[in-house]
Amino acid sequence: MPRTRIKICGLTRPEDVRAAVAAGADALGFVFYPNSPRYVTPEQAGALMAAVPPFITTVALFVNASVEQVAAVARAAPFMQLQFHGDETAAQCAAIAAAVQRPFLRAFRVRPDTSGADLLEYEHQYRAASALFSGLLLDTFVDAYGGAGKVFDWSIIPKELAPRVVLSGGLSVASATEAVLRVRPYALDISSGVEQAKGIKDAALIHAFAGAVRAADNTELPQHAKRDTP
Repeated sequence: MPRTRIKICGLTRPEDVRAAVAAGADALGFVFYPNSPRYVTPEQAGALMAAVPPFITTVALFVNASVEQVAAVARAAPFMQLQFHGDETAAQCAAIAAAVQRPFLRAFRVRPDTSGADLLEYEHQYRAASALFSGLLLDTFVDAYGGAGKVFDWSIIPKELAPRVVLSGGLSVASATEAVLRVRPYALDISSGVEQAKGIKDAALIHAFAGAVRAADNTELPQHAKRDTP
């Protein structure tokens, strides 16, 4: 079976970066949205990123930031990938990505009335807008920006889209295996599900989450159980 990639987001401390790296995370996320409890300054993020070894992707999360703000962060914290979580249009995402020459993920906050066709159309719009578009990150819609910490109906994700999306929203150690088996996404993105407090990660939970994902990668779900609602 394909290997599901793991992103640990909302890192704020050196020990949490070390824990994520030791657990085998493929990507580390840093939040540059000042209203988030997981916010880090560009200088803090730069110091944290300096300790990240090769071949682990550093991801910068922004919410409605300007080109100038993103460029300033890029100078202090040389992240590898952008992640947009606000109300940015496809054109705005494309312009910012081009200005800093970084690929980007676009978060889609799934509502109760979202359909699979909506997801495919959204992906098409962003792919057409920029060659730097990497893919969609699917999260649950709430009246706030950033991670929702809630699960949406995974069954709406089209089978042809699932292998290239990053699945987020309400993930935990307990739900990681099910998420992989039912959706088979390209990656899982977790933040609050591996925390002991907001912005403070728990090394044991990070390792347990990674272990649950790896176990799922080596498990085949019975055909009749696939694509069900979590």
